[in-house]
Amino acid sequence: MPGGSRWTPPGGFGAPAGGLAEPWRPPWVRAAKAGWPVAAAIVVAVVQVVGSSAAARHQSGRVPLDAFGYLLLLLGPALLVLRRRWPVAVVAGTSLVTAVYVTAGYPYGPVFLSWVIACCTAIGSGHRRAAWAGLGGVYLVHALVTFAVPADWQRAAPSTITWWQELALIAWLLLVVSVAEIVRFRREQMAAHREYEQQLAQRRANEERLRMARELHDILAHSLSLINIQAGVALALIDRRPEQARTALTTIKATSKEALGEVRQVLGTLRAPGAAAPRGPAPGLDRLDELTEQADNVGLAVEVHEKGSRRALSAGVDLTAFRIVQEALTNVIRHSIARQAVVVLDWTDPDALVVVVADPGPASPGDAGGSGSGLAGMQERAAAFGGGITAGPVAPSAGGGFRVRAVLPTRPEGAPPGATGEWPGTSGAGPGTTDEREGA
Repeated sequence: MPGGSRWTPPGGFGAPAGGLAEPWRPPWVRAAKAGWPVAAAIVVAVVQVVGSSAAARHQSGRVPLDAFGYLLLLLGPALLVLRRRWPVAVVAGTSLVTAVYVTAGYPYGPVFLSWVIACCTAIGSGHRRAAWAGLGGVYLVHALVTFAVPADWQRAAPSTITWWQELALIAWLLLVVSVAEIVRFRREQMAAHREYEQQLAQRRANEERLRMARELHDILAHSLSLINIQAGVALALIDRRPEQARTALTTIKATSKEALGEVRQVLGTLRAPGAAAPRGPAPGLDRLDELTEQADNVGLAVEVHEKGSRRALSAGVDLTAFRIVQEALTNVIRHSIARQAVVVLDWTDPDALVVVVADPGPASPGDAGGSGSGLAGMQERAAAFGGGITAGPVAPSAGGGFRVRAVLPTRPEGAPPGATGEWPGTSGAGPGTTDEREGA
């Protein structure tokens, strides 16, 4: 063909038309997988025919094998070919064949092999009642022929099986069935364990995806809001006051650089094994001054007040407090006319940190409410540590300010008072209301 290219059908050679191709396997692998039931049935048939013929030489009172006897010896293994598709029907068929063989007086031997395999397969596939019914039915026929049916009614001579031999037979059957039940139970346990591991992995992936979405939202919403405002200032002043425009552009450069660094740090969780870990410090309340400085650059004066003595926090709570303050200030910048805001960190409760961010308002004209998930992200962060978010107007009067209040427990549930630590997962949603001025 032109260019030496080779045409390949969609999905690869051997792919079904109009559908997705299954994973490619070598022809001998497919043949072995498809032919295994037939091969196993042939092996069982050989064992039953050869074994029963050899056993007949040592059982003088039994009926010699004839054409019908050999047909029964072959019919049971033939049914095993379908044991995976129709296990109940195969149990019934092999049980009937075995019962007829025993009733006809043919020599005892490995004729029971196909019947036992069918019963064990049914147990393994969950059809336990059918398997136990087949076992009980065949044994009942054997017991009646051996101990109850008169000798005149039988083709073979009276049985010489003793009671201890009968007990050994019962014990052997129970052992085989018990092994099948143990294998079935083990398989169910392994399947349940695999399903649990898959669900756990999926839940962890979902939690990690949600965490990264919250981090990216908080970083980008805050940084892009600052960049947007500073870009507008630079555009308005670039012709009249170039020096002030230069200051705005410098702020844009610094803010975007910091945002890129934090985004790389968040996306570092997706790095390949062996990649270098992020070297930047994790955001926390120690970097609160940076937030107030960034807000001041866009004309929002932020006052920070602390009640009580600051104490060490776990990394998770520290990051959550920082992100809540960051998102609340971003909402003020984007959705309020206010040019000042107050941040209060209340440390007076030894078991919780209360974070309050408020502005005097009013809301920006035409602001009908954001369509993003700013407050939802705050609520999820607080709920992960058993806390909650409340948000609403500072005063009931229209046009008043807005306040966000977060309560963050600083110790795990059950820990002694004053203890700090990490929480393994979420512990339920905290109280909260819908923020009408929610950020992007």
